[in-house]
Amino acid sequence: MPVHRKKPETEDAYRQPDGEQDMNGQGSISAAEAGRDDQTAREEFLDRYLNAKDVWAEQKKRKNRTGIRRLLAGLVNEIRTEAETPIEPYEGEAETGEAAGKDRRLSKRTVASLVVLCLLVPLTIAFGVTFLNDRKYVFISVVLLFYAMLPFFMIFEGRKPQARELIVIAVLGAITVAGRAAFFMLPHFKPIAAMVIISAVTFGPESGFLVGCLSIVVSNFFFGQGSWTPWQMFSYGLIGFVAGVLFRKGLLPRTRPALCVYGFLSVIFLFGGIMNPASLIMYTSHITWKGILAMYISGIPVDLVHATSTVLFLWFGARPMIEKLERIKKKYGLIGH
Repeated sequence: MPVHRKKPETEDAYRQPDGEQDMNGQGSISAAEAGRDDQTAREEFLDRYLNAKDVWAEQKKRKNRTGIRRLLAGLVNEIRTEAETPIEPYEGEAETGEAAGKDRRLSKRTVASLVVLCLLVPLTIAFGVTFLNDRKYVFISVVLLFYAMLPFFMIFEGRKPQARELIVIAVLGAITVAGRAAFFMLPHFKPIAAMVIISAVTFGPESGFLVGCLSIVVSNFFFGQGSWTPWQMFSYGLIGFVAGVLFRKGLLPRTRPALCVYGFLSVIFLFGGIMNPASLIMYTSHITWKGILAMYISGIPVDLVHATSTVLFLWFGARPMIEKLERIKKKYGLIGH
């Protein structure tokens, strides 16, 4: 049986109310007004959040700036303290004025080492380049190593060297070789110059010369022997010898800032001043001043990396190593004591 639905009298029966009814039957705010209020509330909340975030970011920047200032101030104070505090020998025994003056005189063996380094070594390298066509570099390297050993064995002055004295030099050379191998993945970032300087200011210029030559000969068995080996031996040997002489004359204080400055300058001017022109000599027979200048300038970026690594190794390693070596030297009466 069909169901008859009652037709609404007006269309208002299908119309939804514009607003909600309260309990008294009175109309409240419309839906549009409620939406606007919600939007306003959200915007106010977002503004407060963004303002709070900006304030927090500004506070964080201030804290970071304050932390950086404190860090820089701490580094400056540490550098000042290090500059004023030399690396003392074991137990901090200070030398008397007479002993210090005696130590600052260059001995006969040091003068002999200077003659070997400045005369025989360059002449031997020149002989290898000119008469041996720069091909007998292994022979020249062995001859230079022999030159480096002569002044070192003059240290003992008629007495037989003890095994422990030779072992210390051998260990320093081994540490230098191991340090170079440990940083092989970083081009030109190596501790050779730093170790040579530490050896020189601890055991004398002859020891620094020997450690420089020995470490290059041994490490190049891993990194490759070539016509550059004698030049490298000469460069690092010169860095060590000059460091030892300056320290003995009292011109190079044994402080971290002083050692770092010398390490940086010696790599730039001594090592770079020898190896950069040597590169031109090794690869061409046409030598001009313009070519030498061009090679030196092109090698400056490499020398800067090398010098920076030397400064870092000296800054962090000079004090602990020198203190330990001084303790060993005093305890066993080794070279230079």
